Amino acid sequence: MYTADPTRYDTMKYRRCGKSGILLPAISLGIWQNFGSDRPYDISRKIIETAFDLGITHIDMANNYGPYAGAAEETFGRVMAGSLAPYRDELFISSKAGFDMWPGPYGNWGSKKYITASCDQSLKRTGLEYFDLFYHHRRDGDTPIEESMDALANIVRQGKALYVGISNYDAADSKLAFETLKSMGIHCLIHQPNYSMLNRWIEDGLTDELRNYGVGSIPYCPLAQGLLTSKYLTDIPENSRGNNNDGMTNDANRLRPKLIKLNDLAAKRGQSLAQMALAWVLRLDTSTTALIGASKPEQVIENVKALDNLDFSAEELAEIEKILAE
Repeated sequence: MYTADPTRYDTMKYRRCGKSGILLPAISLGIWQNFGSDRPYDISRKIIETAFDLGITHIDMANNYGPYAGAAEETFGRVMAGSLAPYRDELFISSKAGFDMWPGPYGNWGSKKYITASCDQSLKRTGLEYFDLFYHHRRDGDTPIEESMDALANIVRQGKALYVGISNYDAADSKLAFETLKSMGIHCLIHQPNYSMLNRWIEDGLTDELRNYGVGSIPYCPLAQGLLTSKYLTDIPENSRGNNNDGMTNDANRLRPKLIKLNDLAAKRGQSLAQMALAWVLRLDTSTTALIGASKPEQVIENVKALDNLDFSAEELAEIEKILAE
């Protein structure tokens, strides 16, 4: 029988999410991969339990995570009904809707019908009465933002979620979404963008809008799907994601000189490359929490150690910029 570690809140750092009452752990757990029907349930459960034992209170998922689509939510629902049942009020749980889920014209993108139905389905799969946070997963260029935001606002009014957020919206669309929700009396709590040392698009306008509207952010893929780890410093491991992905293989081979130099700098800081990459993402005042994935509990433990050294000297930041620019 699982009992949470009584010291789970002793060392985790919590950061305020924009202009809100919510504090999130500096590291959050995403169950995008490794929690589907193709993974042993006991390992998935142990990863989630380990995260909670380390003070990671925020668990993030989406309707389409699997395989199959919906399987990750079902896995979490099993863990929630078992190990974590006594701790529901200590957890901040989120899900999303925006990608392809079922056949026909109402199973994708950003219509009010799709987002509403998706939220209802996700609640059933997880067995939850409500989400702490529900996102629109991506901008739908054919649906007015007002309609997608109205769906999110209704989800809050109906008690299906306490807060709402957006993901993968660019700066201009984010501003419109923030304004639209504000006009409906709803504050956008957080934005979830793809952000890492190797993908810095949010610095071109989005961070300014986050500050202007008091919205937090939770960068996903802060380790660039494993490229910013020690995994690809020498070659492509047989059991790695890159071994079955020509694009990642090419990226790893092309970026290896940079990755080696970044790894050397991390070692001088007393960190692994992954730990430094997480600390670097968290250097921004708009980064509330970094969203990690894991295929085994030990990875969660190692990633959380990034919080032991979040400070960068001006010289270190300059060295990172030099390496990345080469």
